Amino acid sequence: MNSQAEDKKHLDSSEFKTQLERKGHIVTSWDELGSIELPSTAVATMYRIGTPDSDSSPTVFKMWFPPGCTIEAHTHACDYSEIILEGSQKVGGKWLYPGNIRVGLANKGYGPLVAGPEGASVLVIFADGSWPGITLGDSDGSTLGTNELNDRYTV
Repeated sequence: MNSQAEDKKHLDSSEFKTQLERKGHIVTSWDELGSIELPSTAVATMYRIGTPDSDSSPTVFKMWFPPGCTIEAHTHACDYSEIILEGSQKVGGKWLYPGNIRVGLANKGYGPLVAGPEGASVLVIFADGSWPGITLGDSDGSTLGTNELNDRYTV
């Protein structure tokens, strides 16, 4: 993140909700929403479509995975869609590139995810608030950043 973005005050979920309910809409940016660096070195920014405390609201993440970043195989408790914005990402055995869209069903495992040599910028849209990653098999969850995401974002 650049220093200009770091100097900005981040919009927390209560401010987001207040502005949204007062005006009926809100204009913000990824920088204003703020990001969190995960143990895997991925960087996540999130917002909900609708009020931030509604479990039924679709949830949108913009993720940055640095070159070679690997996220273990996992699943989610809701349906989701992932759009590759920049770079490349290998999901299981298939490489995805800018403009590729992957649609996934709840409780159907996938992965691992491996960022290509230029990294990967990805937009992930979850059907609702049950987005946290769920480990599969012998995975320990260490690359999912679930605790850090839960601490920062409303679940």
